[in-house]
Amino acid sequence: MQAGGSALSALWTFPSILVSAFLVAWGAEAAQFLISQGLALAILAWLQTLPEFAVEAVIAWEAGKDPERAHLAIANLTGAIRLLLGLGWPMIYCVFAMSGRRTAAERLPAIQLEREHAVEVVGLVPPLLYFLVILWKQRITWVDAVVLIGLYVVYLWILTRNPPRAAESLDDAPAVSRWAYRQRGWRRQAAIGGLFAVGGTLLYVTAHPFLTSMIALAGLLGISQFFLVQWVAPFLSEFPEFVSTFTWARRVTQAPMALMNIVSSNINQWTILAAMIPLVYGFSHLQHHGAWADFPFDPGQRIEIVLTLLQTALGVMLLANMEFDWLDAIALFVLWAVQFSVPHLREEIAAAYGVWMVILVVVFVARRKPVLAWRYFWETVRSTRTTGRSPV
Repeated sequence: MQAGGSALSALWTFPSILVSAFLVAWGAEAAQFLISQGLALAILAWLQTLPEFAVEAVIAWEAGKDPERAHLAIANLTGAIRLLLGLGWPMIYCVFAMSGRRTAAERLPAIQLEREHAVEVVGLVPPLLYFLVILWKQRITWVDAVVLIGLYVVYLWILTRNPPRAAESLDDAPAVSRWAYRQRGWRRQAAIGGLFAVGGTLLYVTAHPFLTSMIALAGLLGISQFFLVQWVAPFLSEFPEFVSTFTWARRVTQAPMALMNIVSSNINQWTILAAMIPLVYGFSHLQHHGAWADFPFDPGQRIEIVLTLLQTALGVMLLANMEFDWLDAIALFVLWAVQFSVPHLREEIAAAYGVWMVILVVVFVARRKPVLAWRYFWETVRSTRTTGRSPV
């Protein structure tokens, strides 16, 4: 009866999640005219991943009490990242293409990123490289957590070097975002901050009962615990992001912003979310067993991390030319769908990601194509902050 009651709470938590998702998205659209779009999206990603952090913290705490449950912490982390990449990126392209087509020649256009988006694309690289060190050690420690947090801080600092959007493009923003930005004096910051605060608070208050109701519903349907932790819980906790990115992709011109919303969340997950695991796990182990412990990996967890690393590295390579097309979207979705429906093919899918990456390297070298993301990233690092929109 309790599970049934929890499932019924979806009737009020689901619309609350939708409202909160729109509020924080409107806040981000208004904030990009005061700070860089990347920094606005980083704030948005923090608010949107609050449910994911809550779920991961509970799992890591329980794992510290019972180390036999440690595999669930990695399952939730890797599942969340692979879900956003394998389902989120293709979903954005699909909505963008279907909303923006006008003629047969324009039916499958590529999403063209802007120069400032190179910071998000390249920002994924340092945590991926550092995770190779973590894999080699076969454990993640509090020192690793400090390094990952430091990488995220540097990423935020580089984002501040991009200028805010020019006010001329405000007319393309939703009415609520326009209203917030057009307030006078301190009221402007208060209105934009209020959208973030109200939406974030509503999201924080609603996230736990929403997750509980959805997980209870999944339990009534007989879904296994591992599947629940790796795929169902991440999908539910990332639901606010799917709402905002879907909305932006439908507007076509905001599709790059939608894609960067998810990339920003991926960076958040590879750094802050991953860093939280050994800290919560170690403190829980200290509380329950009297000694601090590092978070170890077993062979099953290592293949999950390797698969997720390869998928993310492939995503970086696909965006290296600052565009995302229909072939990229289809291939990412197909490989994710196979691992989702046939879990025992994880090693084969990892090999497929690796082969695809080799092919991309060969194509880049053979065609002598410049790595635009790297060039634009260094232009941002060397630049001095100015007002107005960065050049395209």
